[in-house]
Amino acid sequence: MRSDTQAEVRLLPLLALALAMTIGFANMGSFGTVQEAAKAELGLSDYGLSIVQGVGAAVPLALLSIPVGALVDRVNRVRLLILLSLVWIAGTLITAFAPSLPVLFVGRMLTGIGTTGGLTAALSLGADWCAPSRRGRALLIVSVGKTLGIACGFALTGALLTLVARTELLAIADWRQAHVALACISVAFAIPLLLLREPERKEVEAGSGAGFRVIAAELWSRRRFLAPLFIGQVAVVMADNAAIVWSPAVLGRTYGLEPQQFAGWLGALILGTGFVGSLLGGVAADWGQKRFGRGGILAGAVAAAALGIPAALFPIAGSVPIFAATLGLLALCGTITGLITSAALTLLIPNELRGLCIGAFIAVAGVIGYGVAPALVIFVSRLIGGEAALGSALAVVGVVVSIASVFAFRLAMKRAPSGPV
Repeated sequence: MRSDTQAEVRLLPLLALALAMTIGFANMGSFGTVQEAAKAELGLSDYGLSIVQGVGAAVPLALLSIPVGALVDRVNRVRLLILLSLVWIAGTLITAFAPSLPVLFVGRMLTGIGTTGGLTAALSLGADWCAPSRRGRALLIVSVGKTLGIACGFALTGALLTLVARTELLAIADWRQAHVALACISVAFAIPLLLLREPERKEVEAGSGAGFRVIAAELWSRRRFLAPLFIGQVAVVMADNAAIVWSPAVLGRTYGLEPQQFAGWLGALILGTGFVGSLLGGVAADWGQKRFGRGGILAGAVAAAALGIPAALFPIAGSVPIFAATLGLLALCGTITGLITSAALTLLIPNELRGLCIGAFIAVAGVIGYGVAPALVIFVSRLIGGEAALGSALAVVGVVVSIASVFAFRLAMKRAPSGPV
């Protein structure tokens, strides 16, 4: 295996992965911008929206993220990523033509399966296209793609809404036309994946064909580290996903803004904080590892999680500018912890376990972050005042889970293993 000084970062393949993640997460986040229009057309309640936005993403993650992660450890990851891109495109098209809640639910499920499964494959591929000492900075390229996609879920969807409202290309509602256009764009963005070749797997301990007992034993031996790391990142995902799902509704109900009025700056906010957060997370991961040893890779995650506590109060900011600033800080912190967690897994976990671990993280985070968090906000809002209390409920949930994440990341930092390399 090459030494760190000899190994190089394969920039072009990493850019192709980032491009795929950009369009994948744009598909996944697109419905949030148009959910109020879909709610009115299909006669949905807030609970119905939480089922589509939350459970619709959580169910496939719970059922398929771990199997997909296991496939990532054993099969050609490039081909798997291409297949998953077709899945998220199909989900977007089903969303566009969904006549009812159940069909809409299926469309959002497929989009979630393709995108999150694709992220697992992309992170595994990205780790093998760079040296361990550069892993944080290399994976920030993939993270930037993901963040850009989340931002495009707002900004690109908002732009497409404006475009289709002027052109009326199809005889369907504007939010449906926007999803048809997004699916077409996705096909073009996935083309670079056809040019990639599977890289050699690095940092393998037991071998990619290791049996279940060997894999289970390796995972169990790392349980004291993985458990708090899971809890820390899942808590961050809860705060972030609840914010992404319900921010458009809060802006509409509390501040009287239409999607066209906030989609652009909201997308730009997430893009900017995501880019900066990925950069800070990558640098912090590599710096922490160098300064404090392998466990130090999580030092930046502890600090970012702590900053996320006051930032989670954004829904009760009182004005749109303060709302935007505190939401931006929350998104920045979430991006930092996500990048550092991914880098820690690729550094401290052997290659034959990475896909499975990342898949398990996505599954647990999906069930709780996507499935539980949005519905939990609605549950809390009903306890404290109904739909009018949505902003306050979002703040309560965000603060509580952010506090939990600080303690969990700190514990994982203390228990970090020596690593496979």
